Amino acid sequence: MEKKSPIHLQELFFSSPESGISKQLTQLIKQQKIKKIAPRIYTSNFEDSAEEIIQRNILQILGKLFKGAILSHRSAFEFQPTKSGHIFLTYTYTKKVLLPGITIQFLEGHEPIDGDNILVGELYVSQKERAILENLQSTKKVGSSSKCLSLPEIEEKLEQIIRINGESEINKFRDNARVIAQKLNMHDEFEKLNKVIGALLSTKTSKILKSPIAKARAFGMPYDKDRVQLFETLFKVLQSKEFKIRPEKNNTTKSFRNFAFFESYFSNYIEGTVFGIDEAKLIINTNKPLPARNDDSHDVLGTYQIVSNRQEMQMTPKTVKDFFKIISYRHAILLSARKDKKPGLLKDKNNYAGSTTFVDFNLVKGTLEKGFEYYNALSNPFSKAAFIMFLLSEVHPFLDGNGRLARVMMNAELTKENQSKIIIPTVFREDYMGALKKLTKQGDCESYIRMLQRAHEFSANIYGENMDEIQNYLEHCNAFNTDEDIILKIKPR
Repeated sequence: MEKKSPIHLQELFFSSPESGISKQLTQLIKQQKIKKIAPRIYTSNFEDSAEEIIQRNILQILGKLFKGAILSHRSAFEFQPTKSGHIFLTYTYTKKVLLPGITIQFLEGHEPIDGDNILVGELYVSQKERAILENLQSTKKVGSSSKCLSLPEIEEKLEQIIRINGESEINKFRDNARVIAQKLNMHDEFEKLNKVIGALLSTKTSKILKSPIAKARAFGMPYDKDRVQLFETLFKVLQSKEFKIRPEKNNTTKSFRNFAFFESYFSNYIEGTVFGIDEAKLIINTNKPLPARNDDSHDVLGTYQIVSNRQEMQMTPKTVKDFFKIISYRHAILLSARKDKKPGLLKDKNNYAGSTTFVDFNLVKGTLEKGFEYYNALSNPFSKAAFIMFLLSEVHPFLDGNGRLARVMMNAELTKENQSKIIIPTVFREDYMGALKKLTKQGDCESYIRMLQRAHEFSANIYGENMDEIQNYLEHCNAFNTDEDIILKIKPR
């Protein structure tokens, strides 16, 4: 019991051989200020259950009552009880200790060594190399009652080291583990570790690997696991829905190109390439960049060159090889004037947008390949359009121009099936960006889908041979408005 802390600030108290503390505890119990909830453990909390109190204070309890114990095996990674309520520690004996809601499993083993850190009180935690070796021990139990993580989980932790810090770091990790294995007599466990690392680095057979992401690493196509899980979530939601068919009304060459002009204009505006509408018309009509804004002008021209070509916009990928070929070709046109952005080439360094970190450049190809599998399994044109747009937006495979490319690929899916393309007008930018962010950060598929459905409903009304009439319609819908308080209006024609 901490003598200096006021009673109302302490939740836990521990018995002690010191007579003074023992008397204080007895007195507090008589005064009904504390109660006993487990052997040697008391609390001043009369509101919560013993299980809840023990659960949230388990590390403090272990550090106080079992000095010198080591949080080990799977618990060295999880820092909390398993789903079945087990927590594992290396100690001076093997024994189970039951607390309300938690089973403490003590495993006889070596005392702390250099590199094992004190966690709380006098509770240690196994350093990462030791913990991996511990998790490679043989065990008959499986699931949440096992002291060990599953082999796929261990493989993924090792793959993460390579993914984040490279081969030199995993080799350093292996060297440290070899030294620790000598100290702890864990030679068999080190041999298992050595084989897994060798397989991940393709210096040993990959047949021993169990984790899909580890296998992908071994075959030279590592991917972003969290992003792929997000793509799977979006796939399932899209697959479960039906979407309204909105037929293409721009069936003549002129009307198709009129739509493409505004498509190009808004797609660039949303990325910060801002022109007045008359300036954009001059660029497109003359097919020449404005002298003072050569690169920006080429961005508009490049986008228009693709989206105004009906034949080009009817091309969609059938295989993953087609997919990479198409996105590289279109990106090269979109960013043709920006040689420093390496048009047509996948990024060779990471890119960011505010607090969002896009897929690591080392994982781009593998993540796109996995995402393409879900895209290819969809059949509804709107579903495929929504999926491929998010796939490219989320991965951000190029140094720049990813948003424009994502929208081009989205609209190609719709054009191929003779449906109206989708324009994201300036006034709708925050809705668009907000829905993308919600899907990225919160897995909110519904907001993303509703946003695109509204944009599709709006866009289906943009048609005609007369450019001025289309522009007038867009103005009536607030399409060009930049005021955050103004909303997009959909006015049927």
